[in-house]
Amino acid sequence: MATVQFLGAAQEVTGSCHLVTMPGIGRVLLDCGMHQGGDAVDRLRDETFEFDASRIDALVLSHAHMDHSGLLPLLAKRGFRGPILCTAETVELLPIMLEDAAGLYERDLERKNRKLLRKGKPPIEPLYTQVDLETVFSLCVGQPYDEPFSLLPGLSVTLFDAGHILGSAIVQLEFSERNQSKKLVFSGDLGKKDTPLMNDPTHLTDASIVLMESTYGNRDHRSLPDSIVQMEQILKETWEQGGNVLIPAFAVGRTQEVLYHLGAMHQRGTLDGWQIYLDSPMAHKVTEVYDHWLHTLDCGGVKKLCDTDIRFLKDFLPRLSVTSSTDDSMAINRIKSGALIIAGSGMCTGGRIRHHFKNRIWDRKTTVVFCGYQARGTLGRLLVDGLKTIKMFGDAFAVNARIETIGGFSAHAGQQELLSWAASFTTQPEFYLVHGEPNAQDALASELWQHHEIAATIPKQGETIVF
Repeated sequence: MATVQFLGAAQEVTGSCHLVTMPGIGRVLLDCGMHQGGDAVDRLRDETFEFDASRIDALVLSHAHMDHSGLLPLLAKRGFRGPILCTAETVELLPIMLEDAAGLYERDLERKNRKLLRKGKPPIEPLYTQVDLETVFSLCVGQPYDEPFSLLPGLSVTLFDAGHILGSAIVQLEFSERNQSKKLVFSGDLGKKDTPLMNDPTHLTDASIVLMESTYGNRDHRSLPDSIVQMEQILKETWEQGGNVLIPAFAVGRTQEVLYHLGAMHQRGTLDGWQIYLDSPMAHKVTEVYDHWLHTLDCGGVKKLCDTDIRFLKDFLPRLSVTSSTDDSMAINRIKSGALIIAGSGMCTGGRIRHHFKNRIWDRKTTVVFCGYQARGTLGRLLVDGLKTIKMFGDAFAVNARIETIGGFSAHAGQQELLSWAASFTTQPEFYLVHGEPNAQDALASELWQHHEIAATIPKQGETIVF
């Protein structure tokens, strides 16, 4: 009988990884993501595979975010050589994401090894190298939405638009076992309806089993119009007190939507005199990929982005400065007021945002705006939860900055949208909730039963189910 083993994002949000075993067909991984929190060396050291990577026949990648793709180089290092099926957009984004992560890993490893050598201890060997990255890229197979693909003999895979970020996919595996047709649907990360740039998530009707994300299973987001008003008010109040704004943003998805809203505010004349700094080389590269695919996206009230040769970065937001070098980034610290700084990482686990925190988070005139989910154990989550002192770079920093969260800019579906997506299935499939913290999953499971009589199961880490 076919089985699914839940190897990551089981009663947690990050580390997405599920192993599907189909007798007579093969073993397929759905995602191979990294857990978030801590430095890169510690994270990789703690990651383990509960399988022989060389015996995995194929992998289907829902999208390019690191909590879904970050362990691909380690998988290749351990011997995986099967195809990696994903959308063509993800094929373009993946090198940017993984190369950046590799650079962060190498820098953290170099710093740790210097300390070890000073103590007379042997250095830590890298767990993967550039060769493994190149192996990953060579295995990627780009596939359009809505077109079935024969991944393995007897296995058809179709990718549908998940509306989460550029290239994000809902995955459908279809095969026969004992003359019975079986269809597994993996939601990946589902986006919200009517989100600027992203198309609405595809609603499917037919499945035998559904693995569904539950990140915001316990609540709905503030409406987008209310979120825009909230953003304008935050910027107005910070401007009036002569402060600066820091926005930790994921390079893929959140950065582009934030830029979109700032551009729309500029067109409406509600941006005051803010100078915008995109202080993330990776986000810059990603936004150029968005430029390439704008014709496939839903550009909302700024349809000219899709219908003309206007480029997202070059023409839409004239007050935008893109910083590339470290010196350019450091120069922003000399600005006393009026700087709106967008920098990674989105959960503040690394990247340039931590250096901006070092220079400004102790200043009462600073406002920090979170626009995306903050996982447990990350610096971003600690700040959202009200921590008053943080430790970075070996020092303690008082958190005097104003901390704000704008939920309406989230890339994830809220509770009602998750319920609507699940209710679209007419074949009464088995539901398993993944990619969510226990309280969110419990709430969603309760709502699914109460409103739609869907009995959803919450699997444990490492659990295997038969379908």
